[in-house]
Amino acid sequence: MTTQTSSSEDLELIRESIRKLCSKYPEEYWSGLDKNHEYPEKFIKELTSEGWLSVLIPEEYGGAGLGMAEACVILEEINRSGGNAGAGHAQMYTMGALLNHGSEEQKQRFLPKIASGELRLQAFGVTEPTAGSDTTNIDTVAVRKGDKYIVNGQKIWISRTRYSDIMLLLARTTPKDQVKKKTDGLSMFLLDMNDQKDNITIVDIDTMINHATTEVFFENVEIPVENLIGEEGKGFHYVLSGMNAERILIASESIGDGYYFVDKSVQYAKERVIFNRPIGQNQGIQFPIAKAYMDIEAAKLMRDKAAAAFDNKQKLGAEANMAKYLAAEAAWKAGNAAMDTYGGYGFATEYNIERKFREARLFMIAPISNNLVVSYVGQHVLGLPRSF
Repeated sequence: MTTQTSSSEDLELIRESIRKLCSKYPEEYWSGLDKNHEYPEKFIKELTSEGWLSVLIPEEYGGAGLGMAEACVILEEINRSGGNAGAGHAQMYTMGALLNHGSEEQKQRFLPKIASGELRLQAFGVTEPTAGSDTTNIDTVAVRKGDKYIVNGQKIWISRTRYSDIMLLLARTTPKDQVKKKTDGLSMFLLDMNDQKDNITIVDIDTMINHATTEVFFENVEIPVENLIGEEGKGFHYVLSGMNAERILIASESIGDGYYFVDKSVQYAKERVIFNRPIGQNQGIQFPIAKAYMDIEAAKLMRDKAAAAFDNKQKLGAEANMAKYLAAEAAWKAGNAAMDTYGGYGFATEYNIERKFREARLFMIAPISNNLVVSYVGQHVLGLPRSF
């Protein structure tokens, strides 16, 4: 499997293509979905049909065979346009577990259909109510019986479950008291959501943003043995291997949000006239926007460094985590600057600032809390004692 490397000109062409696609879906489209808590089916279908969600899938399996740098550009530009790439981003990083740890038979069976859009892989079943960020403490169990695993348990904060044909599911195959290390005994599966729909209960969670978030209950769900990814008991390590990709991609969405806030703030600050002068002439308005822009540019450099390390198959845990942290913080700062720039109008839904403000806040705590990123850097980068 080979990964093509795009030149700066190629990346700019990708940016232009995504901008053109997104121009068909103006902010009114997204605000309407937000108001009605609807999934952007039309947008995701077009994004898929043009091949943008399959860029990380190798050509031999029907994808574009491109790298993380290209994937980052795609998600960044969607958010910069005023859209929400979170509706489709999971396919880019969840399929990594299949690509890196699945069998050749599994890759041939699933990846071409994921690339074409025939199968949607958008749900990632990891988090549980009592475990939270402590993934090694999950209780959902998968018991092997003959040629099947029987799954019982519960997941929470699982997004896009209703819009996914397959779920990448992490479940316990060895009881906690029987493993040597707490990271052992967890296994990863490809769950056919349609085949097992009668044994799966999905409950919507009403959240502050339109993220199609659900709680999922499994009752005697059957998964064929051939849908086990890699080795039984090694699933936690497979999850970890995909988290770096997830962090880089999420950083890209935050960077896109940050640019969105800066773009909108600059435009409004030039046009809005108070006391016979544009408000952008006032340093109280100008400086926060400029500072936010500098933070976004700095976060983008770390994101690019992490993406390059990913594409060159280098160690990148620190870079991926720091990119996610810096980008989320920069986007939130830019969002606050936009709210201050717009003043009372920032709270009006017609301007979309409040919608993007809510969306940007999510990445301060998801898919990993920024506090845990700081803890990671302190422990694994700086060598300080473990804090928990």
